[in-house]
Amino acid sequence: MEELARFIDHTLLRPDATLEEIEGLIEEAKKYGFATVCINPYWVPIASQLLEGTDTKVCTVIGFPLGAAASRTKAFETKQAIIDGASEIDMVINIGELKGKRDAVVTDDIQMVVEAARGKAIVKVIIETALLTDEEKERACKLAEAAGADFVKTSTGFSGGGATVADVKLMGASVTDAVKIKASGGIRSLEDARAMIEAGASRIGASSGVAILSGLKSNSDY
Repeated sequence: MEELARFIDHTLLRPDATLEEIEGLIEEAKKYGFATVCINPYWVPIASQLLEGTDTKVCTVIGFPLGAAASRTKAFETKQAIIDGASEIDMVINIGELKGKRDAVVTDDIQMVVEAARGKAIVKVIIETALLTDEEKERACKLAEAAGADFVKTSTGFSGGGATVADVKLMGASVTDAVKIKASGGIRSLEDARAMIEAGASRIGASSGVAILSGLKSNSDY
């Protein structure tokens, strides 16, 4: 169970999440040993405080969920999140500029966040697969790698679609081994998580982390 838990970013990104719910998420992360809690930037200071001394890190989201903030704003948001205690940054690309084939703009946008995080936090780049063609997914992954990202990530979960096995495989084939894959969106069961890991995901973003591990208890072959 501990091995699988280390794949999971235990996630709560709902805009109406309360302090009590965030504290509950953090207690679950501590109990089960999840890789991170993934929360909105406002909650980073308290998460950092409550997770101090544990192996669970704080992950937050930047330019979320639309990706349409100015690059300078994303960079500032990244720097502040790191000051507040985040050590993993999940940023959303500028989706419109990708679809408009303005690749240099997309690369620069990612690179500004990577530079803001350099030496202090890893960067995962959310490409929002539900809004992209396969060609755009492949191009987005290559641009993220060129900009220095550590991961490419499927989805925000806010655009009507989540991770699929086909997308995880496509993304993995689009980057070198230096870049890892995070599957996120709609992963609610042990079977879902298993499928994404077998497809090549090194990290799972899920609000159902406890349910996934509960499924593991009754599946001793995992």
